[in-house]
Amino acid sequence: MSKIKFAIIGLGHIGKRHADIILSNTDAELIAFIEINPSNEIKEYNLPIFDSLSDFIASNMEVDVMCIATPNYLHCQQAIKCLENNMHVVIEKPLGLTTEECNSVIEKSKQVNKNVFCVMQNRYSPPSIWLKEIVSSNILGQIFNVQINCIWNRDENYYKLNGWKGKLNLDGGTLFTQFSHFVDTLYWIFGDIHNIAANFYNFNHKNTIEFEDSGNISFSLLNGGVGSINYSTSAYNKNIESSITILAEFGSIKIGGQYMEKVLHCEIKDYEMPAMNPTNPPNDYGKYKGSAANHEYVIKNVINTINKKEEIKTTAIEGMKVVQMIEQIYLLRNINNL
Repeated sequence: MSKIKFAIIGLGHIGKRHADIILSNTDAELIAFIEINPSNEIKEYNLPIFDSLSDFIASNMEVDVMCIATPNYLHCQQAIKCLENNMHVVIEKPLGLTTEECNSVIEKSKQVNKNVFCVMQNRYSPPSIWLKEIVSSNILGQIFNVQINCIWNRDENYYKLNGWKGKLNLDGGTLFTQFSHFVDTLYWIFGDIHNIAANFYNFNHKNTIEFEDSGNISFSLLNGGVGSINYSTSAYNKNIESSITILAEFGSIKIGGQYMEKVLHCEIKDYEMPAMNPTNPPNDYGKYKGSAANHEYVIKNVINTINKKEEIKTTAIEGMKVVQMIEQIYLLRNINNL
């Protein structure tokens, strides 16, 4: 089979991550970049660089997949334009900032018969895969309580270096930009939520962002049990943890570390925990670290899906569901004084 041809729009940290993964895959070919202000590092790839998506489309370059790694508010409009021009799309989190615009992407993908792949890389981490398996197989029995804690550091320089981050209409909020992968983990393993209550605070980013830097959310799981999400980007100097704790009928589990990369506690009735493959290191942005660097699995699934070797693993409908959950939480945001 011929190689799958990729282009990338948006060449920040994540866009460059996509580039390196595509270049390392023997079944893929990277043909072009779209970036308004390309760095010297990007120029060293020695590939065509376009100023805009319209210019790239006008070039009539043959392409199969567009990877969208631009600011949050651009994801859906760029995805629709790519779909209209006969491309599959890979979209970094979040799929969009509203359920309505995400649904527009899904409807367009159906009209043109092209796939939309959402980047949900935490699903590929061994602890997440293991937790999904034991919950799905009912080894834990009834789920009582699910607690997610995400305590990270993002300082003023982080927001000043990125003009769109911290702006409500461009960024969307901390749950969209920093922690949507962990909302996805909640949805993927435990399902939907309801009976949501929340409080939001801005402790030390009052001069840099237009929304909360911290929040406490409680909810009920539709499948039974209750849960909470406690999150903040106000940790002093560096990230502390991203963790999930499960209390259930037949056992208790805690997965922790900076990005849910290791099992810290496992006590389950009549169960011996299996050996687990090591988790990939986090995406490293210099001072900042993000979730596990599992983009290789995302790109591999894109290629195999297009070549009809496997099915898409992270669909646009799932991406929209995560956006919908965050939207439901943020409906309560204006009630509280930040």
